[in-house]
Amino acid sequence: MRKYVLSIAAGCLCGMLSAQQTYTLQTCLQEGLEKNYAIRISKNEQQIAANNVTAANAGRLPSLDLAAGYSGALSENRTESAEGERGSVSGVYDQTVNAGLDLGWTLFDGFRVQTNYKRLEELRGLGEVNARIAIEDFVAGLTAEYYNYVQQKIRLKNFLYAVSLSKERLRIVEARYRIGNFSRLDLQQARVDFNADSSQYINQQELVQASLIRLNELMAGPDVNAPLQICDSLIRVNSRLEEGELLKRMLQTNASLLKADRNTALAGLDLKTLQARNYPYVKLNAGYGYQLNRYGNNANRQRQTWGPDVGATLGITLFDGNRRREQRNARIQIENAELTRQQLELSLRADLADFWQAYRNNLELLKLEEENLVAATENHEIAMERYLLGDLSGIEMREAQKSLLDAEERILSAQYNTKLCEISLQQISGNILSYLE
Repeated sequence: MRKYVLSIAAGCLCGMLSAQQTYTLQTCLQEGLEKNYAIRISKNEQQIAANNVTAANAGRLPSLDLAAGYSGALSENRTESAEGERGSVSGVYDQTVNAGLDLGWTLFDGFRVQTNYKRLEELRGLGEVNARIAIEDFVAGLTAEYYNYVQQKIRLKNFLYAVSLSKERLRIVEARYRIGNFSRLDLQQARVDFNADSSQYINQQELVQASLIRLNELMAGPDVNAPLQICDSLIRVNSRLEEGELLKRMLQTNASLLKADRNTALAGLDLKTLQARNYPYVKLNAGYGYQLNRYGNNANRQRQTWGPDVGATLGITLFDGNRRREQRNARIQIENAELTRQQLELSLRADLADFWQAYRNNLELLKLEEENLVAATENHEIAMERYLLGDLSGIEMREAQKSLLDAEERILSAQYNTKLCEISLQQISGNILSYLE
């Protein structure tokens, strides 16, 4: 009977969703990675970091400026010669017009330019790692929600089956109540059980819809309430994970550890930038200009000059009061970055051990619950036969039904919990993107 009810429910559902696209976990992930706003933002930030890796941004290239200007001065000139003769000229207006190209180039700055370029490369790598962390978090979150949706739909089918059993029991009790085989108490109890199962079924519909909304939100769908037809009707767990392999992959490819390595490298480059002030610097200045001077009161009415100019500057900062303090602090920042990385590795080892223990326990629990489900199913079939023959009371029948539903709920919870542990282990080991394959 149960298979008959589930077949009808599945047929109705397939008929309603036949015109829709059928989603697998991989297609959900691919669509989400393409449309999800957080992923798109992280990719844009990664592109910004990549665009910043240029010789000009590091300070390797010269700067070339074109400038022009005009100035005028209105004055009154008073003169006195050695013989005591005095003269005065008012309304003198001097003018200056200039234009030119100026080239500035730092040839050497204590290896600061080379360090800046390496820093930009590290920031680009850090942007890639941050984007990877965002993608891995998204894949883990959507995968967990996908299987939560599968779990909620299975639970909905179980509750629908419970409603069908209660309805059939209520029909039998009503029929026997009319001929006097059952009391009114039996009838009322059967009706109460049917209403309770119906209430559970209605509440479960809300949970299914909530999970559907969350899935559509993660996939950045235009309508969060849009129906979603998925292929999976069971939660399949991977029971072949190995702790040693997971630990090895974690130490090699975990994105958070890679980010910590990048931060340590950046702290080292910050120290090198400060140490560049210990060296001399060499700067080149060159230009080509034109200047016109007009004089309001002078033996020469105007003067024009044009041509190139070249100069070089060699210098060194002898003392600025902060150099030693800043370098000491930079060394401490390097030590802190290394300690942070070690702390993170220890935390990840602890998380891996915790999830591995939970994963193994849930696998054992899953085997046990599978055996319990077989026993509960057989017990319910026997109880139904006895109930139809009148050898079993309604309360006893309800207990057999409840045992079956509880066994189904426990195995479903064990499957989902095992899957969550599996997802967490794959993410810690840096292998979460395997769900895209």
